Amino acid sequence: MQFKDIIGNQNIKKHLLQTVKSNRVSHAQLFLGPESSGSLALAVAYAQYINCENKKNDDSCGVCNSCNKYQKLIHPDLHFSYPFFANGKDDLATNYLEDWRKAFLSNPYMDLDFWRQNLDAENKQANINIAEAHNIIKKLSYKAFEAEYKVLIMWLPEYLDIQGNALLKLIEEPPAKTLFILVAENADKILNTIISRTQLVKIDKLSPDEIKEYLEQHKNMSPERSEEIAFIADGNMQKAIKLTHENANPYFDLLINWLRIIVTDSGLNIIKYTEEDFPKLGRENQKNFIIYSVNMLRQIILVQQQLQNLVLLQGEELNFVNRFSEIFSLEQIESAIELLEKTHYKIERNANPKILFLDLSLQLVLIFKYQTIPQGTQYI
Repeated sequence: MQFKDIIGNQNIKKHLLQTVKSNRVSHAQLFLGPESSGSLALAVAYAQYINCENKKNDDSCGVCNSCNKYQKLIHPDLHFSYPFFANGKDDLATNYLEDWRKAFLSNPYMDLDFWRQNLDAENKQANINIAEAHNIIKKLSYKAFEAEYKVLIMWLPEYLDIQGNALLKLIEEPPAKTLFILVAENADKILNTIISRTQLVKIDKLSPDEIKEYLEQHKNMSPERSEEIAFIADGNMQKAIKLTHENANPYFDLLINWLRIIVTDSGLNIIKYTEEDFPKLGRENQKNFIIYSVNMLRQIILVQQQLQNLVLLQGEELNFVNRFSEIFSLEQIESAIELLEKTHYKIERNANPKILFLDLSLQLVLIFKYQTIPQGTQYI
């Protein structure tokens, strides 16, 4: 993996390059970024650059012996740790290494759901267990085989839990020329004792333009469809890749029909949507729908603030935003966004979708129902 293969985060790339050039590579670093923002790919590219035998000014050479092995993830001094779905208390990440290599090489922007799909996980919970922590200590106690640095990249240390304390001494005082890179999405779920021993590298969310460009160049998608997917994905490359397999925006019609029955306070239809339509989406699509709805409402705010140049929509979506912005106030839109964001949080924690969406719908009715709509207005 080379830096040139990773979209976005140009300032982060420059920073990482400079740490190597100035010989200021911190032995324990925390790459913290949103889901599927390229944090894992950046960690691999950084490690490859550090151990490249013929470094260029702005990237690894890609052809030396070290780079060839890194690009296949088979370098003997490159180690990975990641959540897995253990079959027993002594199970280790290395037992799934071939699956890991195939998954990452096919999709460097993968998320945990994509990783789960590559394994026979059934209903098991992802975890990095104590046996894995002890195995890391054992592996890193050996001398490097070929490279200047031994590197351990731990993906999603949020799943390490309390057993991560076993690694504290190793992270704080590692053997010479040993590099830890923790690639995380949620700092609140990482042990504070680990965070305090690492140097933070903050990875930015991908912009819609960056995702759009990637889809056009790597997925041969039209500019119109790429722009639509980039808007829905909201910086999440894995979500964008998943949407490329769908023929049309799966959420727009659902959103406008749902808002229509909310604004008109159509009780029976509200019950139908919350009893039938939303539950059958499944948890991931429910989350995606909420994110899409929030993004659409944010576009309405941009129109209301006369910032049309920042609106990332066209066609029917743009018409909807323009009409909706004329009817409802900024306060109503902001209140709706706050409700939707709380709903997304609850979906992630496996709340009952029927109860959740019924409550959301009824609260949105209260937000929108007191607005007087001129007769005959086509707000949607």
